Amino acid sequence: MAVQNPFFGKREPETFQNRQPSSVLGGAAASTTSSTATVTKPASTNSSATATETGGSKLTVGPNIKLKGVEITDCDTLVVEGTVEATMDSRVIQIAEKGAFRGSAEIDIAEIHGEFDGTLTVRQKLVIFSTGKVSGKIRYGKVVIEEGGQLSGQIEVGVGAARESKSDSSSVLAAA
Repeated sequence: MAVQNPFFGKREPETFQNRQPSSVLGGAAASTTSSTATVTKPASTNSSATATETGGSKLTVGPNIKLKGVEITDCDTLVVEGTVEATMDSRVIQIAEKGAFRGSAEIDIAEIHGEFDGTLTVRQKLVIFSTGKVSGKIRYGKVVIEEGGQLSGQIEVGVGAARESKSDSSSVLAAA
């Protein structure tokens, strides 16, 4: 009698385990068994006070990663831990303490722990933390600057298109 190769033999039902749905690509996945049919959606696990209560599409540029010359669209949340040189129209941007964004961004909410340099339009709320530095042409609806945070450049309050007056500053709030 010949020895049977274990790779081509019959599988015992007890030893075969179904693979769990994966949300690595951010899409919905359903399991194949009818008794445990589930749909998984990406959920926000960030515990910081952000507006990402409802999951959605999220792009994270990790530490030591440089992303250059792109246009980022249809992204609910961009998390920058490395360096990004881009144009962006999105909902939320979060720049980590070691992160840097250069370029232009039109967003609803910005949380800056690192550096932003360029044209920034924040439709709702700009939050600059103590380690944050924001420079360039800045427009915002509301602003919160933690002690130590820096905001410099051409600053304009109010994002409405009908707004005519501009307030130019060379350096606003540079606390140590």
